[in-house]
Amino acid sequence: MSYDVVVIGAGPAGSAAAYECARQGLSTLCIEEHGTIGYPVQCAGLLSNTAFAECRVSERSVLNKVSGARVISGMGSEILIDAKTTKAVVVDRGALDREMAESAANAGAEFRLRTAAYDLLGTTLMTRGTNGREKIPFRLLIAADGPRSTIARLCKMPRAKTYLAGIQVDLLHECDPRFVEIYPDASPDFFGWMIPAGDGRVRIGLCGQYQVPERFAAFQKKFGTNATHLVTGTLPLGLMPKTYGPRTLFVGDAAGFAKPTSGGGVYTGIRSARHAAAVAASCCETDTFTEAALGKYEQRWQADIGRELDFGFRIFQMRQKISAPDMDVLIRALNDPDIIRTIVEYGDMDHPGVLIKKLLCKPAILRCAAPLLRSGLLSLFP
Repeated sequence: MSYDVVVIGAGPAGSAAAYECARQGLSTLCIEEHGTIGYPVQCAGLLSNTAFAECRVSERSVLNKVSGARVISGMGSEILIDAKTTKAVVVDRGALDREMAESAANAGAEFRLRTAAYDLLGTTLMTRGTNGREKIPFRLLIAADGPRSTIARLCKMPRAKTYLAGIQVDLLHECDPRFVEIYPDASPDFFGWMIPAGDGRVRIGLCGQYQVPERFAAFQKKFGTNATHLVTGTLPLGLMPKTYGPRTLFVGDAAGFAKPTSGGGVYTGIRSARHAAAVAASCCETDTFTEAALGKYEQRWQADIGRELDFGFRIFQMRQKISAPDMDVLIRALNDPDIIRTIVEYGDMDHPGVLIKKLLCKPAILRCAAPLLRSGLLSLFP
């Protein structure tokens, strides 16, 4: 059978793309290399309210709701931000992914599990899996196959700018379920985290470029060793230079859409998927798959989330220059009632740029000019 659209990967971005394509009347196939959608889990599972709303699912996957965060430096300084209302949810990613896939299937998308792409011959996708080797004709591909995207490799596409390694475990550990904890010095080129997952369980993890296993082993000692589940993963930061190729659109982690400030990829991945589906529908309707027609995908996501992603990557680059002592100074400066009110009012996990601009106007932050100048952060603004 020939399909209008074949989606590779059934994570949130892939299922969102499959849903939108099927809803618009396109014959849609989504293939997934694993036997179960949502596994293995490679995500902290903390979603902002906006990101969770983008998933368009019920609350069945929600394990906990959080209202704020505690940021703790390696030297012991800390700041507590409490919005006193739900700002994010902690989810069972397996359950969330499956519900999104069910929605896509109900809209008319076909799913094929234990099926992996291994080659492209023009407009034919070569797969192998439970049905053996198959040749699947298509009009357009949407690659949602993660940071190690097979489709990007087959298309010889330049990849994301930076890749981080991540480790996370679930632990039995008592904590205040209202607050995520952030440990910037646990991984100096990114950060470590503790996420309350309900019922006396937490998720602790970190991402980084160097010495990740060693850093994680030291970090875990803060919480104990009674781990119940361990996952590792790869986090792509910085978008690939071009997010479309011949009859192919790249979405989610396959294109590097993860937010460089937090590593979250659900919101931006789904946004990219919706733009890809809109362009896919237009291309299939007009039977036009030219460079100009496919390029409209990049125009759409750039207008939507491009500026925030670019800003976030510059913040990520500058974070590398902030030492542990400088981080401690910054955290102490943030622990000011006026600044905390500003964070509560303008804080947004998906759009941090507005908050950062507000904070850099605060006298307490400007008194920390030395570390900010060393990081280059102040150069972002006129």
